[in-house]
Amino acid sequence: MAADFVRLTVTDDLQRSRLTVFFRLLLAIPHFVWFWLWTVAAIVAAVINWFAALITGRAPDALFRFLTAYVRYWTHLFAYVFLAANPYPGFTGAPGYPVDVEFGESERQRRVVTGFRIFLAIPAFLLAVAFEGSGFGAWYRGDETTVAWSGGTLLTVAFLGWFVCVALGRMPPGFRDLQAYGLRFLAQMAAYALVLTERYPNVDPAATPASGPDHPVRLTVEDDLHRSRLTVFFRLFLALPHFVWLLLWGIAAFLAVLVAWFVALIVGRPPAALHRFISSWIRYSTHVYAYASLTANPFPGFTGTPGTYPVDLELPPPESQRRLVTLFRLFLALPAFAVSSAVSGLLIIAGFLGWFASLALGRMPRSLREAQAYALRYSAQVSAYVWLVTERYPFSGPALGTPEPPSPEPPPPDETPVLV
Repeated sequence: MAADFVRLTVTDDLQRSRLTVFFRLLLAIPHFVWFWLWTVAAIVAAVINWFAALITGRAPDALFRFLTAYVRYWTHLFAYVFLAANPYPGFTGAPGYPVDVEFGESERQRRVVTGFRIFLAIPAFLLAVAFEGSGFGAWYRGDETTVAWSGGTLLTVAFLGWFVCVALGRMPPGFRDLQAYGLRFLAQMAAYALVLTERYPNVDPAATPASGPDHPVRLTVEDDLHRSRLTVFFRLFLALPHFVWLLLWGIAAFLAVLVAWFVALIVGRPPAALHRFISSWIRYSTHVYAYASLTANPFPGFTGTPGTYPVDLELPPPESQRRLVTLFRLFLALPAFAVSSAVSGLLIIAGFLGWFASLALGRMPRSLREAQAYALRYSAQVSAYVWLVTERYPFSGPALGTPEPPSPEPPPPDETPVLV
């Protein structure tokens, strides 16, 4: 696969100044004014660039430099505002910020792709909602008004990270990496929409420079991306029996968690039988969500048996858990619930777009499938934490470490190992 035209680089050390974090939005006001002015100029430049690319097949060098500096500048600005980085950014979009973007060379672009660019970018704009949020929404019904807010991953993580940074002077690595993921995609989307490149934005989390610790809850994906058009068309209808069974099983699992919670408070670990029962429900729910959202193609079983589905969940065996953490588990999980709610937007929007792609091509785009796999993995980690399967807190970053391979067993005493 060719390298992305827009590449994000991260050299941030996670340290944050409590004072500047506390006043971050106030300190950013001069940048907001400058960003608004530069955006007006960038819109004019983008229109001129569109006509130039439509005629000549590529962006003029002067406009290319101006618009790439603009994308780099607002990436620096929002990395600062959303706490993905700490230093105060410059106003010129010069390279060198801890969360930075690099651009490829100006390249030729097909005129037909340029001509329909704004329409071709609509799926990317929809995916951007998962990162940016959809803002406020209001519904009026008689004398009642309902107002809802969706902040997306960037605002949700920035809000939670603000409290952590003020308290600890440090940004959690998972939060920073999730912010980098969103900023990378938005920078690629901007480069595509501004006619700087015809390479489509890549929502695959693996394209983000990030790494994370090993975690006992892992998602394994052996899906081949092929989709049956017939089952895709009726996917939600076909999944109805699973939704009913998931609800009924969920009621029993909830009662099992209550019992396991009391036992864990007394003996320091949940009972093995209840642990297996709850783990099976979490694994089964992952199978169902993967099927319903088109992350995988086969119709799943109803038992949550490991190794039976292309998108599967690895869960740890019963383990000792600290009683104090168990006691306050629900309160400790509130930040993870908020992040999971924001990340679920990726699963839903990618599933919506993947429905059209799968009907047309009989195949799920890999980048959409990988974004969904990340969302499913984080959701499963949240469930495993809340439902007492593990005490390890969910890791919100888009990448996890690779488990260490098991140590080889020593040979029997009467055999001599042979090196090959």
